[in-house]
Parts: sequence; C-alpha cells; structure tokens
Amino acid sequence: MAQAASKTCEVCLSAPGSQYCIDCEEYYCENCKLLHNRQKLSRSHQFQKASDLIPEGKSKCSEHKEELTLICNTCNAQICTRCVTGKHNGHTFSQIVDVIVQLRGDNETKLRGKTNEANSNIKKIEEGLNAFDNSVESVIKAINDEGNMIKRMVDKSVAQMIALVKEQSKKEKDKLMNMLSDAKSVLVDGQTLERKRNELDKTRQDGSLVQKINNLKDEIDKLHISSLPEFPKISFSRKSVAEGDIRQLIGTYNISNCAPVLEKTEQIHGRLYRCSRCGREKIDSLELK
Repeated sequence: MAQAASKTCEVCLSAPGSQYCIDCEEYYCENCKLLHNRQKLSRSHQFQKASDLIPEGKSKCSEHKEELTLICNTCNAQICTRCVTGKHNGHTFSQIVDVIVQLRGDNETKLRGKTNEANSNIKKIEEGLNAFDNSVESVIKAINDEGNMIKRMVDKSVAQMIALVKEQSKKEKDKLMNMLSDAKSVLVDGQTLERKRNELDKTRQDGSLVQKINNLKDEIDKLHISSLPEFPKISFSRKSVAEGDIRQLIGTYNISNCAPVLEKTEQIHGRLYRCSRCGREKIDSLELK
C-alpha cells in the first residue's frame, strides 16, 4: 500500500502524485490517472485527491511485526495473518476492512433513521402548532360572537375569558416550542455526526479506524429522540343564554391536557405513561395472556 508521505506518481515516477486510486492504493499523476481510467480492468476505479487523504500509520502485530489485517471474533482482538495459525488457531476471523464497512453501514443507517425521525417530529410539531393556533383563533372568535350577543352586560366577562384562553394556550404552545427546540437540537447533533462520519470515510482503512468508528457509534446511540405527546386541542361549547352567571352565559372552552403519552410498551409489569402537562408518570397493569 502506498504511504501517505509519497507524493510522486507511482507509475511514471516523475510527476507529482496528485490523485490517489482507492482500489489500487497508489498515487497517480493526472496523465497516468487518465490512462488508468481508460484501461478495461481499472475503468471503474475510484480516485480521491491526494490532498484529501488523512495519513494513518499502519498498526503492526507486536509478536510477528506484520500488519494487523484481521479481527479475531473469538478474542475480539486485532491480529495479523501469522497469528491465525498460532495462538488464535481454530478461532473465527473477520477482515478489518469488512468490519469497517459493516460499522460504517450500521452508523449510516442509524444516523439516517434518527435524523429522519427528527425531521418528521419537527414537521408534526410545526403542524400541531399551526393547527392549535387556528383553533385558538376560532375559539376567540366564538367567544367574541357570544359576547357581542349579550352586549355590554358581558363585555367584562368576555375580556376575562379571552385573557384566560390566551394565558393557558400560551403554556401549551410553550411546551410545544420546547419540544420543537429539542427536536431541532437532535437534528443539528445528527448533522454534526454526519460530518464526522464523512470525514472518517476519507481515513485509511486500518485497525486504528475501528476505534474511531466505534466512538462515533457511541455518539450516535446517545442521540435521544423524545416521544411525541398528544397535541393540545381547544374547543368551545356554546350554551343557551339564560339568567345566572354571566360567564356561564358566554360558554366554556376546553384545552385538552394531561393526555397520557405512551413511553414504554415492553414492560412485563405494565405500561408507563407520562402526563404531557404535569410530567407525572403512571403505570397501567397489563393482563398477561
């Protein structure tokens, strides 16, 4: 394999090796790269700018002084080819490059799933905010319509009720805005990890890359996608005008609250619910079949 320090074309040995063939692991000048891509056997080879390569030293076996190219699945250790017939005889092995490919694929899949879920949550929260705003406006209009019917006698009560609707609806909106902010933070963190993943794709595939990819895997696993609660709803119930409390003449409104949010479903003892308003948890028992 070509060393990262070599910047001379390894074919003509005269021009600068500005291009790196990932398949052949060799440096090429521009002219030799064109010839390489014209050959039938190497037409599909992928090139990368030599300046983009991240130099990495090869890991050596402490016993045989050979490059570590395998992972012993039995011992979970990096080994060279000579270790296979030595103290690791009879064990199962994997190529380091294959492990790297698998880890990269797993990380990419998990990261894509979590960023997709974060995007979906953001969309649903924004839609919920818009729908809730429209419902709030509709209720305020209904309250005003009822208040106008009773005219001056109920003006004070109308103003008080509208203020209360706005106050309580603001609390519900604030909770949704907090959830929206959390979802966007997860998305930003996911995008940052995506950039790290792309940078690792440029790294030479050797034993030292396994730990870096595993570290990235741990960071991805720490991304937490919160469960969505049921979004608040508001409605207005009209009441017939009659003598009595002016506020009751206007009508009543209701903002849904304390709707249980299913947090976990795989508990033997029951299901854990969290109140979307007060945050308290409750366990409902499940009947075992």
